[in-house]
This record gives sequence, structure tokens and C-alpha cells, in this order.
Amino acid sequence: MVVANGSLPRVDEHSVMIGAAPQVVWDALLCVVERSFSSLRPMSRVLGCRDAETVGPRPLAVGSAFPGFHVAAADAPHKLELAGRHRFSRYALTFRLDDVGNGRVRLRAESLAEFPGVLGRVYQAMVIGTGGHVLGVKRLLATVKRRAERL
Repeated sequence: MVVANGSLPRVDEHSVMIGAAPQVVWDALLCVVERSFSSLRPMSRVLGCRDAETVGPRPLAVGSAFPGFHVAAADAPHKLELAGRHRFSRYALTFRLDDVGNGRVRLRAESLAEFPGVLGRVYQAMVIGTGGHVLGVKRLLATVKRRAERL
């Protein structure tokens, strides 16, 4: 099992190419991430998420939180690191923006997580094993792309 930063095992990484400037992609990312996860408030309560409410500075910065996540690091327009935990998992989702030139950005989303105990493994099978996690991350990246390329 590969462990990133000495703490959480790597789950996967997905990326998308976006035809927009880094700051435009960053702004779209902040908006889409917060909107996407804020709708999960009821689920975050059921799971016992440490971060279950929307609090802290806006736009998103260290100290911001929304259901399921808090901002662990933010380096505009390069990296946004989200982290969270609940009864069945401890996890992080890191977005990196790579300026590839010619008005294009590669947006990468790296997921890290651990699923301790029997219930953690059951939860992992439900979320990761079914492909639901991959679909959710790819949908989020596609939404950021659409929003950034519209602006």
C-alpha cells in the first residue's frame, strides 16, 4: 500500500485538460467544490463527519470547511488540499493546477484515504469498490472544466 506524505494511502488520481487561464480554473474549482460538497450535509451527519457545517472564510482558504471537508492547504492558483474524517474513513482530496501553456491547465485530483476496521473496509467496498468515487471525481472535474471554459 503506497502512503503519500507518510500518512494516508493513495487511492487514485484523475485529471482533465481545461482551456482557460490558471486563475479562471482556480475560481471555478473553488465554486464547484463548495457547491458540490455543500449538498452532502445530511450524509455528512449520518457518517459522523468531523466537518458537517459550512464555516470559515470565503472564498475557500485555510480555515474554511463545508460538509465532509476542511481546507488543509490553499496556494492559489496552484493547489487546494481538502481533508476530512468520519466514522469509517480518514481522507484527503488534493487538486493541483498545472499551467501547460497556450491558455491550458491540467487540473488533477488526487485522492488519499484509509478505511480502518471491518466497517471501514465495508465502507471502502461501497464507495471505492463500486466505482462511485471515480464517477464523482470525474463529474466534479468535468463541471470545473465547463464552468472555467464558459467564463
